[in-house]
Amino acid sequence: MAPEPVNVNEFRELAREVLPKMYYDFHTGGAEDEYTLKQNIQAFQRIMLRPRVLVDVSKIDMSTTVLGYKISAPIMIAPTSRQQLAHPEGEVATARAAAASNTIMVMSFSSSCTVEEVASSCNAVRFFQLYIFKRRDVSAQLVRRAERSGFKAIVLTVDNPRIGRREADIKNKMISPRLKNFEGLISVEVDSDKGSNLEAYANSTLDDSLCWEDISWLKSITKLPILIKGVLTHEDARKAVEVGVDGIVVSNHGARQLDYSPPTISVLEEVVQAVRGRVPVLFDGGVRRGTDVFKALALGAKAVLIGRPVIYGLASMGETGVKKVIEMLKNELELTMALSGCPSIEDISRSHVRMEHERLHSML
Repeated sequence: MAPEPVNVNEFRELAREVLPKMYYDFHTGGAEDEYTLKQNIQAFQRIMLRPRVLVDVSKIDMSTTVLGYKISAPIMIAPTSRQQLAHPEGEVATARAAAASNTIMVMSFSSSCTVEEVASSCNAVRFFQLYIFKRRDVSAQLVRRAERSGFKAIVLTVDNPRIGRREADIKNKMISPRLKNFEGLISVEVDSDKGSNLEAYANSTLDDSLCWEDISWLKSITKLPILIKGVLTHEDARKAVEVGVDGIVVSNHGARQLDYSPPTISVLEEVVQAVRGRVPVLFDGGVRRGTDVFKALALGAKAVLIGRPVIYGLASMGETGVKKVIEMLKNELELTMALSGCPSIEDISRSHVRMEHERLHSML
């Protein structure tokens, strides 16, 4: 029997053992050379912590709020698609784990389970990820279903006018299962003899004409707050605030879209400074340790979202595995806060981290 995993990376190894290669590659792979995929993790390793001593850390409070909803720690679940490829219960298991962990799950637009199945699985705060299709009526109908089912916000992903070139999926001729959310709305099968049918399906449905002016259309069809996911520059951050979004997610789509885009932690502070506190800034990309969560918070993130770690836990142990992954990161964050002299989330500040360029400058 394999020993109990003691960190997220060991959950990845368990997932590798149980998943078919095609599905493991689908969940873990990135775009093209996978440079950004590697840098998402390595960029965290170039940030040093600056702990404070002689602070009373006998009680640590990790709780925070996102859009007014209180969560036990600033660790949310990112939208990851087709979770039944990892485990038969798919997003339903993940939703239950999120509820048990008192955190927010962002359900993927391309989920294996339906909006209604996830909503009825447990009582919890959930957000819904949205892609805009060429057939706007399909996207609009999913928004209305999410709103009726009690979802509390829409997370519009904006970094995918076309799907990135994911070469592992092409080599494996990745076969995507039917997506039940779209049955009766749009054709859910696309044949392709050139590689991944996922790539062919996405490129035939995604609206590559989507632009800033379309945010007003989305606001016209829902009363829910709207966050946009996929911002990497101060220019886009300012534009997002101008068009009236309710939050921003700094993200490069798990390095699955544009290779050689910057690792997200390297641009988080740029976005935070551009926003100037007008809307919350969330973060995803490369979070594998509690120290990573701490670093993102110190650079201005309100909370982080985790994607692949959830899939690793789900694949290896189902709902229990997802809960263990979240608990593991929470425990690591709590320890990091204690050792850094931060009894609460509000105590974590920019002075608790030193970026690589700051270290180099201090050596001059």
